[in-house]
Amino acid sequence: MKKISILLIIFGCTTLIACGKGQEINGHTTNTAYRSVKALKNRLPPDSRIEFEVSFWTIRDANKNDKEFLDIVDGKKPEEIIELGKGIYQQRKAAGFKDYEQYSSWEEMIAKFNQERIDQDNRKSTIKEDAKDKANDVLYNLSSPNK
Repeated sequence: MKKISILLIIFGCTTLIACGKGQEINGHTTNTAYRSVKALKNRLPPDSRIEFEVSFWTIRDANKNDKEFLDIVDGKKPEEIIELGKGIYQQRKAAGFKDYEQYSSWEEMIAKFNQERIDQDNRKSTIKEDAKDKANDVLYNLSSPNK
């Protein structure tokens, strides 16, 4: 009976430890990092998703070496990733990074990406509706030759 209770305590502790890492990026490999970012993104409020994504890919773009990149993002929470992304943006903006010239601030860049995502979603929904309309089309080609 003692062994069972000890095993239950150990199992409970490991479960709690595993659950505590649910809000952090798993940076053991690039694939696990990408998977955990996708899962974390889906748990964030909608207004933070784009900022988190942009921050993550900004960090990735600034750190081409996989090991360095994984060391930076491993164990980070979404808020920490966003702060790192903002820092890289500020450094690049000050250095005259060409892609950031069109934005006056981080917030403006995120707002533009938010608007682009909204526009993409709107286009996707109209395309899906058009496809449904064509699938339900009951017009027949009456000009086919008689056999």
